[in-house]
Amino acid sequence: MSRQQFLGDVVALAARLPDATHALNLCEDRYHFMTAFAAVCLRGQTNLLPPSQAIGVIAQIAGAYPGCYALGDAAPPALPLPWIGVAHDATVAAAPQAVPTLAQDHVAALAFTSGSTGAPQAHAKTWGTLVRTAQLTAQRFLGDGHPAANIVATVPSQHMYGLETTVMMVLAGGCAAHAGRTFFPAELRDALAQVPAPRVLITTPVHLRACLAAAMPFPAMQLIVSATAPLAPELAASAEATLGAPVHEIYGCTEAGSMATRRTISTPNWQFFPGMHLTRQDGAQVVHGEHLPAPVVLPDRVDDLGEGRFRLRGRSTDLLKVAGKRASLSELTAHLLRIPGVVDAVVFVPEAAAGGEARPAALVVAPDLAEAHILAALATMVDPVFLPRPLVRVAHLPRNTVGKLPQAALQAALVSSDA
Repeated sequence: MSRQQFLGDVVALAARLPDATHALNLCEDRYHFMTAFAAVCLRGQTNLLPPSQAIGVIAQIAGAYPGCYALGDAAPPALPLPWIGVAHDATVAAAPQAVPTLAQDHVAALAFTSGSTGAPQAHAKTWGTLVRTAQLTAQRFLGDGHPAANIVATVPSQHMYGLETTVMMVLAGGCAAHAGRTFFPAELRDALAQVPAPRVLITTPVHLRACLAAAMPFPAMQLIVSATAPLAPELAASAEATLGAPVHEIYGCTEAGSMATRRTISTPNWQFFPGMHLTRQDGAQVVHGEHLPAPVVLPDRVDDLGEGRFRLRGRSTDLLKVAGKRASLSELTAHLLRIPGVVDAVVFVPEAAAGGEARPAALVVAPDLAEAHILAALATMVDPVFLPRPLVRVAHLPRNTVGKLPQAALQAALVSSDA
């Protein structure tokens, strides 16, 4: 799609939009999403980006913003909302359009947290912040004056990571993106084959693990970027060796967006984008950025190493205390994943009785291993007080579209296993 075609579609769609303040952008086709995103902004409105396409989540967000309407590229959901379909009409030639100017402080989107540690929370994203973050990301990964890389992604546009890397890096970072949503390894392989080099893959650890397990050839890539969950160095090394491209991680959060990167096999430390730094205020780590409207309290524990570098210690909610000892839930999960035969796993703290001591539980995907075997192998790596009880084998983990595991879904899976 050319810039002229895109601008023509944006202007035409903007003329069809109703007077409102907010619009639910439910488009799954990435080009349709970009068209709707820009048209909503052009009308001075704000995109609502739900963390899930589940009807209950959409209804909850719609109820919080009376008068909103929805945009989508598929059949409308069963919601009492005005619905506008988004599509490109290839038979209509786009008239030349000037590139519109959007105010830097316009709230382009309300991005919602994934709900992995509670109810989804909305965070306002201004046009200026989104543009600058995309520029910083493109400069970090592709260099100044870089050729237009072609992006293929396994993450949805509505997620903050997907918005910044697959939408804003196109609108403001000089890149292009494949319009389709890819999920399975074969779909990803085909999408990569449909775009010319240089190719950039935007993905997550769970998708990367699936690609390696598929054991199929992939088109050559210039770069692989991972986010949404910690990437094990062993997985990164295997991906680089098998797929033939360097693997970098992005560190960020919905509150502040993308902030730092690292090449996983080279260093455990993260490097902030230019213009960003840490301070400590009231016992919390706070990140400052020239492009951020205000400082943001980090949801993670980090060690400030100076010169824009830091080491990630885990989520503030990740620390587990049992019998006076401490451990990290993410580290316990990493130990499980190192056991041969374990395909996927998570260690978490289930809802406990009031006043009871928090004890870890685990859900494990390991078709060929018995639970006793998994526990015995884990016992060689961790203190006995941190062995998860119960440890339950399941067919799959309840991951969302970006591979995260909402606490409510984990609890439901654990309760279901007891039924």
